[in-house]
Amino acid sequence: MIKKLLIANRGEIACRIMKTCKRLGIRTVAVYSDADVHARHVQMADEAIHLGGAPAVESYLAIEKIIKAAMQSGADAIHPGFGFLAENSAFAKACADANLIFVGPSPHAIEIMGNKAAAKELMIDSNVPLIPGYGGQDQKDETLLAAAEEIGYPLMVKAAAGGGGKGMRIVENSDALPDALATARREGEQSFGSDELILERALLNARHIEIQVFGDNHGNIIHLGERDCSVQRRHQKVVEEAPAVGLSPNLRHEMGQAAVRAAQSVAYSGAGTVEFLLEKDEAFYFLEMNTRIQVEHPVTEMITGQDLVEWQIRVAEGESLPLTQEQVSLNGHAIEVRIYSENPANDFLPITGEVALWQPPDDEGIRVDSGLNHQDNISIYYDPMIAKLIAHGPDRKTARRRLLKALGDTRLIGLVNNIAFLQDVLEHPVFGSGQAGTRFIEEHLSDWQPNSIDANLTLISATIFQHHHEPQTAVSNGYWRNSPNRSQHYCYIDQPLVELVPTKEGYQVVIDGDLFTVTAEFQPNHAITLTINGHRQTVTVMAVNDTIWVSGSEGTAVLIVESLLPKPESNTGGAGSLKAPMPGVVLEMMVAVGDKVDADQPLLKLEAMKMEHTIRSSGSGVVTAVNYQVGDQVEADAQLLVIDLID
Repeated sequence: MIKKLLIANRGEIACRIMKTCKRLGIRTVAVYSDADVHARHVQMADEAIHLGGAPAVESYLAIEKIIKAAMQSGADAIHPGFGFLAENSAFAKACADANLIFVGPSPHAIEIMGNKAAAKELMIDSNVPLIPGYGGQDQKDETLLAAAEEIGYPLMVKAAAGGGGKGMRIVENSDALPDALATARREGEQSFGSDELILERALLNARHIEIQVFGDNHGNIIHLGERDCSVQRRHQKVVEEAPAVGLSPNLRHEMGQAAVRAAQSVAYSGAGTVEFLLEKDEAFYFLEMNTRIQVEHPVTEMITGQDLVEWQIRVAEGESLPLTQEQVSLNGHAIEVRIYSENPANDFLPITGEVALWQPPDDEGIRVDSGLNHQDNISIYYDPMIAKLIAHGPDRKTARRRLLKALGDTRLIGLVNNIAFLQDVLEHPVFGSGQAGTRFIEEHLSDWQPNSIDANLTLISATIFQHHHEPQTAVSNGYWRNSPNRSQHYCYIDQPLVELVPTKEGYQVVIDGDLFTVTAEFQPNHAITLTINGHRQTVTVMAVNDTIWVSGSEGTAVLIVESLLPKPESNTGGAGSLKAPMPGVVLEMMVAVGDKVDADQPLLKLEAMKMEHTIRSSGSGVVTAVNYQVGDQVEADAQLLVIDLID
């Protein structure tokens, strides 16, 4: 019997595991890094132990420190969550060696299935269909180049020990392969401690279907249906749903049985996921097996009515599975979206910074999994996913509609995020048809830009907020007035002038010659209910530094307050200066002072939020300054190097 469980993870998955533990009467121990001292998972746990520095290698990937923390706290079991050490066989073995229960599969199963090349060999014997490719032990570049020619382009380069889109690249032709190999090796080594690669034929617009499997230590293995995880960016899932739309009963049965055979091949115990690519002709191919609970497990929980974390714990305690295959029933439909701190309008660039306000929805049929607190800092050290919204309904239409409303009711202020993008994904007719493939975003939303919420509503909301809070607010127009009932002007960069006159009933507001009669009711949690020319609606308004954020059901707008005082001149950064788009660490410097460069030439690589980002030249010229070297940490907007551009 597990009495005290250490959770070797952070964020929303740690919080989610703690909820089940609390219900089961299991005490919990959190671990945390320097970056997570005030994190929600630390606050939720019964105890918490500091591991070390913010980089994961100094904390969440430090096996010895985690084992020591378990011993120090008196925990009798460890749950790895997902990511970090969840699929590390050495960690599972270290737990066993320390007489700690590992809430997961055996080290053998993790080792075999965690290596994509070894897993594929095992699938041949288990009669599970495979994508053509190469996964041999000879990892020399010339061998991989030759194998690529035999497989044909486009192809996929993958870190053999990888997952979650790390160490994965689509390669269109032979010229691009050497750089893809180098990048995938580097990401594989950094994320998983292995630079081994495999090559696969790229099935560019197949559907990504995965099967939830579960085994116990008594030889029982079943599946709990499938999930469709096709909507992805950077090979990482963005939307997941269960069950998958349009699968015939025969195909659903075949895929389920193939997944069970895959799990049986390693006598699997605990929660696992067998992933397939499904083509339009209903041919499906084994992709990989994840030997852990998945980010998207809530959609399976919603349609089965089962707590999969509880199943994990009971299996780890030696119990048999609570259901047989025949007893598994699927009810209704569930859809999950992942909320990221990223900019979908700028190639999904990760965003760091402080969360000024987090207000998740509280709607019927909605579940929120999050590890977020107000004023949390989203750092460069961890994945930019910060929350999940899951909707359940009796059918897909209801689940989809509920999720759209929940996204509109979510308030995340202080940093750019993908909420508006998720709304557009859910509303897209191709997604609505249930036939979105893995290239859905590239084909339908590659040039996505956020829809601006009503401009007049935004300006009126910001102006009344600013008027109401002066002089308490940090944002100010930069002048003092001694007659508050006279016409007052408010200025925002790239916006028309707003003229406001307080009246006995409320306000008169003039924008571009249009007159608006406005009343305002200030509500809790930064909400303002405005009645504008008879139209009543509620928005959330906050000041963050020199900006005002206005968030409503149609989206979020950010206004930059323009001071009426003169602005200081700035002479920093020229046409040829290149600045860091985000905080990160310099992985590779590809040029030196004096080098001639062409437009779009790679100059250096930054690592941020567990992904590589290549900085390229904006034009032809000569490098005149290099301000950072490999290993240096840089802040956002730091000038990395300077190029003297040639006209």
